[in-house]
Amino acid sequence: MDYYDESNIKLRINNQIAEPGERYVNTNDITLEPGYRIEAFAEGLNFPINIVFTENGDMLIAESGYLTGNARILLLSNGQYETVAEGFNLPLTGVNYLRGNLYVSHRGFVTEIGPNGSRRDIITGLPSNGDFSNNKVEFGPDGKMYFGQGSVTNSGVVGTDNQWVHNFPLLNDYPGAYIMLNGQNFETNNMLLEQGISERALTGAFSPYGVPNIPFEIRKGVVKATGSILRANLNGTDLELFAWGLRNAIRLKFDEIGHLFAANQGYDERGSRPIANAPDEIYLVTQGLWYGWPDFSAGEPVTSTRFTPEGGRPLEFLLTNYPNIPPNPFTKFPPNATIMGFDINYDTQFGPEGDFYVAEFGSVWPSLNLITPNPSIGHRISKVNIYTGGNTTFAMNKSGFPASFTQEGGFGWLTDVVFGPDHAMYVVDYSTNPRGNLLDFLPNTGVIWRITKV
Repeated sequence: MDYYDESNIKLRINNQIAEPGERYVNTNDITLEPGYRIEAFAEGLNFPINIVFTENGDMLIAESGYLTGNARILLLSNGQYETVAEGFNLPLTGVNYLRGNLYVSHRGFVTEIGPNGSRRDIITGLPSNGDFSNNKVEFGPDGKMYFGQGSVTNSGVVGTDNQWVHNFPLLNDYPGAYIMLNGQNFETNNMLLEQGISERALTGAFSPYGVPNIPFEIRKGVVKATGSILRANLNGTDLELFAWGLRNAIRLKFDEIGHLFAANQGYDERGSRPIANAPDEIYLVTQGLWYGWPDFSAGEPVTSTRFTPEGGRPLEFLLTNYPNIPPNPFTKFPPNATIMGFDINYDTQFGPEGDFYVAEFGSVWPSLNLITPNPSIGHRISKVNIYTGGNTTFAMNKSGFPASFTQEGGFGWLTDVVFGPDHAMYVVDYSTNPRGNLLDFLPNTGVIWRITKV
């Protein structure tokens, strides 16, 4: 099947089914905060990662390109859709829109698409060939673009969990300021050698695989730091480091008075330096600050016993000096919630003004003791109180599990929340899975849900 053919997209517009989808959808399997209703707005999409509305109320849909091999942008207008741009590097991590131009984030690049279809790479050479890529751009009140640049590794050390090493053996993380390393090294079987050849490799922090640290080794800060937030003019010039120490600032959002908030994904329990029980966070970001990666989680040092994997050895700091004391987050989420897109509500017809609504993708990395991820984590929309930072569940499956786990018709893997011009909330659902397999995803099973106040 030609999964990226437009004929495979099946849309449900205003609850009218154009063609049956391949995914079972049943809104009765979803529970919401009282006073709201949900419907399936579009079905049959291929791994949608985010949406954005134009000034005309049309919807732009970014498909990541996972499995299909074709990362593209769709335009949905008056119940009709068309491909407006495609052929980007995988993965495509987001699209934004400003005054007729599209700004597409894909691995290593930010590309501008003009109203006439012209295409120009305005930012290139980003360090995005590791674990995490550069993410969706956001526009600031200063007229500049901002975006998160993910880290190369889980927690600062290249290890056997980083299979990209075979293609990029010299890649490692890069700090945003001068740092001094404590000389700790991590031993693995050398995965760069042919199978059957046994040799041990020592790898230090902020070093390529197989390159050890020595005590008090210094690394120079760079503009294109990993685990950072970068800022540039709208044409891509004057790229600068805005903040760093964020493992993967997957989405950014400015509030009405110009405060910048970042959704950051916490550490996983994997690799040469596994870190357990690390929450996801949303931070209020201040220019020039370091937010703790790779030695702190949500403002707490990773040397705390709560971050030690079961049966593992206590963690040590990688750095001997810190640019500043890491700030505490605005709010926290459970470990491996994998928070994604979020939006701020300013429509009093929908709900409390200023509250955040956050898409939780769900657990994706198995722990050391599990064969599959924990299906009870994530797969929901959380609401964050703007005054207290406390968060509650706004919408989730009645079972508490992803749809594929129970074969119900509700949420799968959520990637974005956007308020539309029609007083409705739109929720992007990446896909569902083959029965009994939470590690694979099925093409043509992406859904956009629409939530309205009753």
